[in-house]
Amino acid sequence: MNPAVTKRDAGQQPDEHHPARWWHLLDDGRIQCDLCPRDCKLHDGQRGLCFVRKREGDAMVLTTYGRSSGFCVDPIEKKPLAHFYPGSSVFSFGTAGCNLACKFCQNWDISKSTEMDRLMDAASPTAIAEAALASGCRSVAYTYNDPVIFAEYAIDTAIACRARGLANVAVTAGYIHAEPRAEFYAQIDAANVDLKAFTEEFYFRLTGAHLAPVLQTLQYLVHETNVWTEITTLLIPTRNDSDGEIRDMCRWIARELKPDVPLHFTAFHPDYKMDDLPHTPASTLARARRIALEEGLQHVYTGNVHDREGGTTFCPRCHAALIERDWHRIVRYELTDDGRCPHCATAIAGRFAPYRGSFGNRRFAVKVAR
Repeated sequence: MNPAVTKRDAGQQPDEHHPARWWHLLDDGRIQCDLCPRDCKLHDGQRGLCFVRKREGDAMVLTTYGRSSGFCVDPIEKKPLAHFYPGSSVFSFGTAGCNLACKFCQNWDISKSTEMDRLMDAASPTAIAEAALASGCRSVAYTYNDPVIFAEYAIDTAIACRARGLANVAVTAGYIHAEPRAEFYAQIDAANVDLKAFTEEFYFRLTGAHLAPVLQTLQYLVHETNVWTEITTLLIPTRNDSDGEIRDMCRWIARELKPDVPLHFTAFHPDYKMDDLPHTPASTLARARRIALEEGLQHVYTGNVHDREGGTTFCPRCHAALIERDWHRIVRYELTDDGRCPHCATAIAGRFAPYRGSFGNRRFAVKVAR
């Protein structure tokens, strides 16, 4: 039976007029949103590109506070996170809207919605935390669309989750300014950041954004926080899958981040405004993984394809297979309780605990009762 919460927090009802943070009034009378590098400048009644942040009078509001596009329990490997409590389940939710404009968006029905903020499931931060606990989850993921744009809701929920011993996971494109970035990630325990490509041309033409702020977020996470960080790159045929670009990206990760930061190469499927390209062949992912390993990255994975080797965690020292996966299901787990290789005692980068078994390939919806 799917668990539910029967009582909502008083005073935390869904609120399409919830006060937003990170904005200032301009000399010309407009309000500038300071959440992300888009710096949207708004007249009264206008919304930012993300659609969910709106000017009302002389203030900005978040129109989706307390409302979600739905709640599901997923395997943590689906986020994807391979080194954050492998085998555990994660309570996942998002809202609507996005601050990027990716022409290849794989969740466009949610991220590009301009109507879903009136059609969502409702839940307070405390109700979400209680539902996650009742579902047996170890963590809560802010995902499906980018949690950056509902940061106030995500932060409040993350605080409620931590108070109950739950970890917090952000699945994000990393497009956020420095001040809100610090406040947001102070409540986050793990992040998977979409590094969509490694050229400014790709970001500008296909996402309507810029590469540099994403790289800055990655450097901040790895070097200035305790947030466990993994990276995902969706490889799109002829757009970002050349040997040269993949090699440049992997060299940057090894040099500017750490060689032990896990990197996931995932397969594109035609969708949204880029339905004229083919699916990414498995051979492209295998080639990218090989290049990444050649450039010194220690943990490289493939996704959206059936690839046992590309889903396996290997010891970077003795190369023993430590966690073997079949899609999101763990079929063999050999790490010690403190996350070491049992063969050579090398510590594997990540967050580990005594293994309790694999949640597997299951996924089920949860109703968070009002």
